[in-house]
Amino acid sequence: MTPNSALAPLSSRPFRNYFVGRSVLLLGEAIAPVALTFAVLDLTGSTGDVGLVLAGRSIPLLLFLLVGGVVADRLPRHLVLLAGCLVSALTQGAAAALVITGTGEVGQLVAIEAVNGIAAAFALPATNGMVPQLLPSTLWQRANALVGFSRGGITVIGASGGGALVAVLGPGWVLAFDAGCMLLAALFFALMRLPKRVSERGGRIVADLRQGWTEFASRPWLWQVVSAFSLVHAVTAGAWLTLGASIADDTVGRAWWGATLGAQAAGVVVGTVVMLYWGPRRPLATGLLLHLTFVPMYLAVVVAPHPAVLLPAAVLAGVGGGIFIVCWETSLQRNVPSDVLSRVISYDMLVSRAAVPVGQLAGGYLALRFGEAPVLLVGTVLAGGAVLSLLASRSVRGLGTDPAAGVALEPALSPVGTDRPAPTRAGSGT
Repeated sequence: MTPNSALAPLSSRPFRNYFVGRSVLLLGEAIAPVALTFAVLDLTGSTGDVGLVLAGRSIPLLLFLLVGGVVADRLPRHLVLLAGCLVSALTQGAAAALVITGTGEVGQLVAIEAVNGIAAAFALPATNGMVPQLLPSTLWQRANALVGFSRGGITVIGASGGGALVAVLGPGWVLAFDAGCMLLAALFFALMRLPKRVSERGGRIVADLRQGWTEFASRPWLWQVVSAFSLVHAVTAGAWLTLGASIADDTVGRAWWGATLGAQAAGVVVGTVVMLYWGPRRPLATGLLLHLTFVPMYLAVVVAPHPAVLLPAAVLAGVGGGIFIVCWETSLQRNVPSDVLSRVISYDMLVSRAAVPVGQLAGGYLALRFGEAPVLLVGTVLAGGAVLSLLASRSVRGLGTDPAAGVALEPALSPVGTDRPAPTRAGSGT
């Protein structure tokens, strides 16, 4: 593969191991919630217990996310990923054994998922901070697009195949399959060989957290986008996925709602493929503008709930969302020092994820008072307005493909798959 090839990042052996390991990891994560949901329903038949078990993972994840970012910046990130996968394999294996043998209890599953959530809190910041360490900066966007392509494709597979696997094999054996995915991912992460991290150091965790916050808060484009998207994520979780599903249930039906979500995921795949070949001069502003395609999709559920309208709107929204994800990840990598990148990502993820339960609670409460359709309409206008307002920010509009002044790039591996550091230029484009 030539350096200008869309698949050039795969010429790097460490990136190939990372790409395959992350893809297998995503596959396990895509089907695990489906299996866990049906396992709890088989056990107690209570949707409240399902929420309790799922929250058992999400709450510890949020609580430990910032610490996970510190650890991922201090230690070799691939070893943090390896440890996280091994812990997840053990926890999901234990859950599988309890479900298969019929000896599981809700309290046990909550405790197991809590450990799983803590492991994820360390693995997620490490996962998202790997690319700058693996490749020269000229390949970052294409690497992010390849990862996004894998993520979108696996989302489609998980959405369509997770329930089918549970129906055929049973939830316990699907959880065992998830544990196997984690072990396989750990193997690929263990095969990675990286240069010594320049950021390995001692010091206090509080000081590291303060430094991460300083890096996060000192970049207006960064905290402005994250703040706006906390509202977008709240609307997505509380209005689109919850109220939209309820509206669709009374109009087009559940099958077409599932097809709409699948069409959106397919659009994400298309959007990431586009980014393998296209490098906008202002990636962040371009990505935000295209991400506004979610607005027609949200409105279609209320205004024109028909498959002929919903499916094209969902594909269009997915394409815009897929392009935005690649633009956002590349902007972070190019404009945040690599030795603090995981901590900055952990602040990003914390703010974004914390808004999700708020949106879910608020969406349900407001729908009871004002109705589902009005809440979804108002939420869509607010979320779209939040994204549109970002384009008025000079900091957002002006962020280009060149890294900000003073950003130190870590040594990256050569794209031909050797362990020799490849030179990176501060002003290299996409």
